[in-house]
Amino acid sequence: MAEIIQERIEDRLPELEQLERIGLFSHAEIKAIIKKASDLEYRIQRRALFKEDFINYVQYEINLLELIQRRRTRIGYSFKKDEIENSIVRRVQGVFRRASAKWKDDVQLWLSYVVFCKKWATKVQLSKVFSAMLAIHSNKPALWIMAAKWEMEDRLSSESARQLFLRALRFHPECPKLYQEYFRMELMHAEKLRKEKQEFEKAKMEVENLDYPEEILNGELARIIYKNSVSIIKGAEFHVSLLSIAQLFDFAKQLQKEIYDDLQALHTDDPLTWDYVARRELEIESQPGEEQPATKQPKAVEVGRKEERCCAVYEEAVKTLPTEAMWKCYINFCLERLTKKTNSEFLREKRLERTMFAFRKAHELKLLPEFQYKQWIELLLHHDLFKEALEVAGAGTELFRDSVTMWQMKLQVLIKSESTDIAMLFEEAFAHLKPQVCLPLWISWVEWSEGTKSQEDTEAIFKKAVLAVTGADSVILKDKYLDWAYRSVGYKKARAVFRSLQESRPFSVDFFRKMIQFEKEQESCKMANLREYYERALREFGSVDSDLWMDYIKEELNHPLGRPENCGQIYWRAMKMLQGESAEVFVAKHAMHQAGQL
Repeated sequence: MAEIIQERIEDRLPELEQLERIGLFSHAEIKAIIKKASDLEYRIQRRALFKEDFINYVQYEINLLELIQRRRTRIGYSFKKDEIENSIVRRVQGVFRRASAKWKDDVQLWLSYVVFCKKWATKVQLSKVFSAMLAIHSNKPALWIMAAKWEMEDRLSSESARQLFLRALRFHPECPKLYQEYFRMELMHAEKLRKEKQEFEKAKMEVENLDYPEEILNGELARIIYKNSVSIIKGAEFHVSLLSIAQLFDFAKQLQKEIYDDLQALHTDDPLTWDYVARRELEIESQPGEEQPATKQPKAVEVGRKEERCCAVYEEAVKTLPTEAMWKCYINFCLERLTKKTNSEFLREKRLERTMFAFRKAHELKLLPEFQYKQWIELLLHHDLFKEALEVAGAGTELFRDSVTMWQMKLQVLIKSESTDIAMLFEEAFAHLKPQVCLPLWISWVEWSEGTKSQEDTEAIFKKAVLAVTGADSVILKDKYLDWAYRSVGYKKARAVFRSLQESRPFSVDFFRKMIQFEKEQESCKMANLREYYERALREFGSVDSDLWMDYIKEELNHPLGRPENCGQIYWRAMKMLQGESAEVFVAKHAMHQAGQL
C-alpha cells in the first residue's frame, strides 16, 4: 500500500512544482499540501473503506482548486491550467469513480459528482457521468429529468434530451412528471427553432436548405406527446398541467385550444375542470367593442364583470355537478377574491355578497365540509354578524358533534357576543366529545373564566380539568394552573397548588422550574424550599436533564443559606443518574463552571 501512496504523491509533484514556480504557493505551503495529501491517500487506500474519507478527500481537493482560482485572480496569472487545475480535476474524478462504484446506491454521492463535473469538468465528461448514474438509478424519474434538462439547456442538444426522455418513458410509462417535462422540452425546442428561423430571415439568409419543417415549428411533436400521455394518464389534473405548460408559449395557440377543448369534453364530471374554466374568465380581456376603462373606478367595474363571468360558470358547475368538491372550489374562489385588496367599496360589497351566497347555498344542500363551516363563522365574526354566526355554529355542531373545532367556534361566537350561556355550552360540549380531545376546550374555558368569573370559579374549572384530562395533555393544564395561581393570588396559593399536584404525574420540567422561579422572586427566598423543588424535579427528570443538576449545584454555591459542601455529593448523584450523552454534557458544563467559564 505504501508504494501505491508514494506513487500517487509523486504523480502530484509536477503540478505542485508549477504552483511553487509561478508563485501561487510558498514552499512551506507545498509541504503542508503533500502532508495532507499523504494522509488522505492513506485513508482511501486501506482495506476498510469509509465513504466519509472519500468525501473529505474530494472536499479538500475542491477547496484547493478554489484557492488556486482566487490566487490566480489576485496576481493576474492565467497560464499552466492544463498542468495544474486539469490534473487535480482528473484526480478528483478518479476518486468519485471509485466511490460511486463502491457505493452505487448513494444518490447523493452521484449528485455531488454531477455538481463537481458541472463546475470543473467538460460537458463530454458530465454526459458520461449521467449515463453511468442512470444505468444504476433508472428507477428514479427525477434523475432522468435532470439529465435531459442538462442536455437541452447546457449542451443545447434537443436530440439527446429527446432520447433520454424516450428511454425514461420505457422505464416509467405512467409517470406524469416525465410527460410534463418532455412536453415542455418539445415546445422549448420548437420555440428555439422559430427564433433561429426569424434571425436568419432578418439577416436575409437563405433558409430553404435549412431543416425547419413547418410541423415542428408549430409544435407537432409536443402535440403527439400530449395525445399519447392523456391516453395513458387519466384525470383533469394532469390535463390542466399540460395546458398550463402550453400557455407559456405564445406560438402554441392552436395546441392550447385543442387541449382546452379536450379538457371540457373528457372531464366534464371533474370539479377541477370547471374550476379551471371558471378561473380562465379572469384572464379573458374585454371584447373589442366594449369601452376600455381608464381610471381606477372603471377598472374595478371591469374586474367586477370578470368575476361575475367566473361566478356564472361556477353556478352552472354546481348545477351540473352538485358535489361537496365542486362547492369547495366555488367557495375557495369567492374567498380568494374577497381577500384581494381593492379601493372600490362596490367591489368589496359584491365579493362579500357572492361569498355569503355560496356558503348559504352549500349549507342548504348539506354540501359544506367542516373546515368551511369554520371559514364561514370566522367571516361572519369578522363582519360582526353575530346572530347569523351563532346560527351557523349551531348547525355546524349539529352536523359535526364529534368535532372539537366546531364546538370551539360556537364557544368563540358566544364569547364575542357576550352570551350568558357559555358555561352551559362548555358542559354540553364535554358531554358530546371524547375526553382525550377536549384539552383545547378546557384551556378556552379557563381563559374565559379568568377574564369574567371569580377566582373561586376559575379554580373550580382548573380542578375539574386536571381530573378530566389525563396523560401528556394534562401537563399543559398543570403548568397553566400553577401559573394562574401565582399570577392571580400569589406565592402561597401557587405553593398550595404545587403541593396538591406534586404526585399527579406526568409533569414537565417547566412545572418545577416555575416553582423555583416563584420562590426566588420572594423577599425571603428559602433554600429549604428550593432544595425541595429541585429534589422533586430530579426525581422525575434527573436521568435526562443535565441543566437541572448544574442549576442545583449553582444554587448551593450562590444562595446565602446554601451549603457548598453538598456540591460534591450532588455531582456524584448526577453521574450515577445521568445516562449517555447527558452525562458527557454535564461533565463538560461542570468543568467549565469550575474553570469560571460558565
